[in-house]
Amino acid sequence: MPHRYRRLRATPAIRNFVRETHLTAHDLLQPFFVIDGKNKKEAIPSMPGIFRFSVDLLLKNMEAYIRLGGRGGVFFGVSRDKDTTGKYAYASSSPVIAAIKAIKKHFPDFLIVTDVCLCAYMSHGHCGIVENKKISNDKTLPILAKMALAHAQAGADIIAPSDMMDFRVAAIRQTLNKEHFQDIGILSYAVKYASAYYGPFRDAAHCAPGFGDRKTYQMDPANSREALKEARRDVEEGADMVMVKPVLAYLDIVSTLRQELNIPIVGYNVSGEYSCIKAAAQNGWVDEKAIVLETLTSIKRAGADIIISYHAKDALKWI
Repeated sequence: MPHRYRRLRATPAIRNFVRETHLTAHDLLQPFFVIDGKNKKEAIPSMPGIFRFSVDLLLKNMEAYIRLGGRGGVFFGVSRDKDTTGKYAYASSSPVIAAIKAIKKHFPDFLIVTDVCLCAYMSHGHCGIVENKKISNDKTLPILAKMALAHAQAGADIIAPSDMMDFRVAAIRQTLNKEHFQDIGILSYAVKYASAYYGPFRDAAHCAPGFGDRKTYQMDPANSREALKEARRDVEEGADMVMVKPVLAYLDIVSTLRQELNIPIVGYNVSGEYSCIKAAAQNGWVDEKAIVLETLTSIKRAGADIIISYHAKDALKWI
């Protein structure tokens, strides 16, 4: 036989030259949790190595991340102020708004992506206005738009709505355009499944729903055709990028979107995926470095242009 495929695997040099998928610092975004106050650093027991930071300590943590090659991050507010109206999501006292301003002052070239959702600001923990135990889609939209505008005014580069309300991309795009923020991008959590992988995040952001679940607005994990429908609609409404969340159990969805859409695809390597690897590594069951890099490479190989991952900071040490 003329072809021996092992010839192209014979040495590290050959393998590096013929490698099809390369993971770089520009592929990765690290999530950050921001809290009120000063000099605060709170461990998240279900997410080893991940913390909630007040803005002053967040800047120090980000400085170390940037030294490793970090170019951008996704920011989540963890607010002590909660009610049923969502008004604290766009209040000037919001920890995320304070963080955006501070980051732009100290690290002006750092890419700031902000999560736009109401769950961390609602006393009931749901992602929208609740009426008679139901989430009101249309009454939620103006609040999401106000939150997005507040982030843009503070200096955010990209707005990332994660609530899964219908038409929220259009509402946000129209508001940003009206207020002359037409250059602010929108990364839509277009394909967000009602997943069991979110547990540690809800611990981190104190946003577990107080009743019921989120299955009336997040997607059924059994569905794939619906993913393309959701993503296409968000693009039509003005999304510049679309996300698949979670990503590891949904790499087929990433691949489908990559084939069907001509905009950047983002994969969110979520908290439960992170914590499973961390727990196994701490028990000595897996090689953490090897499995993290394999995992992140698989996400990019499936077609993701950008990967949001709690492993990002560690991965930068290894790549």
